[in-house]
Amino acid sequence: MKKGWIVILALIVILGFWGCNKYNGLQTANLNVNNAWGSVETNYQRRSDLYQNMVQTIKGSAKFEDSTLIGVVNARANATKIQVNIEDTASLAKFQAAQAQLQSSFSKLLAVSEQYPDLKTTSQFQNLETEIEGTENRINIARKDYNQAVTDYNTKVQLFPGNIFANLFGFKPKALFQAAAGTENAPNIQF
Repeated sequence: MKKGWIVILALIVILGFWGCNKYNGLQTANLNVNNAWGSVETNYQRRSDLYQNMVQTIKGSAKFEDSTLIGVVNARANATKIQVNIEDTASLAKFQAAQAQLQSSFSKLLAVSEQYPDLKTTSQFQNLETEIEGTENRINIARKDYNQAVTDYNTKVQLFPGNIFANLFGFKPKALFQAAAGTENAPNIQF
């Protein structure tokens, strides 16, 4: 009879350690996702700040259509006020749409700036263009790293036997970054 209790107690201890190990693995993966998301947000904030600096540089150096400048300022304000829940696909999609709108507005601003050759020769404008290009690369890398962290996490949450512990401890799958609508089509460039 004592041997039976010892075996049962040993199984409970083994299952307890295994459960703790699974929980810690899920928690670690969750922290990695949050860290990767923090990098994404940091890089988007950097881009937003650089866009604002570029708007001020252009505004100070050229007489622009107010609607173009206002469009960028409004898109920037809209993009920075969105709160993202990375467990909610719709929330992430809304964030991506706002960022795409900001980038589109900024592209229009740069297209208008082509009409001002003096502006393009200023060192501040050139430095900001270079920093924005670098920031776009950082954003792409941060999104890639985020998607990898989410994939690793979601794999732990959705595969057996991890899914049992994930459900038990309340871990839910997280949303991946998706390509913006229309990016699967090559642009039509005409000269």
